Amino acid sequence: QVQLVESGGGLVQAGASLLLSCALSGATFSRYAMGWFLQAPGKEREFVATINWRGGSTNYADSVKGRFTISKDSAKNTVYLQMNSLKFEETAVYYCAAEGYGGGTRSVHDYDYWGQGTQVTVSS
Repeated sequence: QVQLVESGGGLVQAGASLLLSCALSGATFSRYAMGWFLQAPGKEREFVATINWRGGSTNYADSVKGRFTISKDSAKNTVYLQMNSLKFEETAVYYCAAEGYGGGTRSVHDYDYWGQGTQVTVSS
């Protein structure tokens, strides 16, 4: 079965950087668009970034543009989210997801598979 496993979360101070990773197994990674979402306590899951199946097109939430970078390594079946200048309000569980159509979208409803999430805590 398809599995997504995130790693790289942790506790950092505001302004610091983190690199999240997400490895996919059980499917052909290169066929999927990949996305990152976050969910803060008591709030809905929201879009952060996505990359299409070829890796040539990315899309970001306005709040993270210029600070976060999504990338994928098909040789390693892994998608990354480099997060710089982290803010306190970005404390959340971060999820990666795979979208079989391949284009990459902002909607949680378009993604077929989800990881278990990794906690990112930003202290002020």
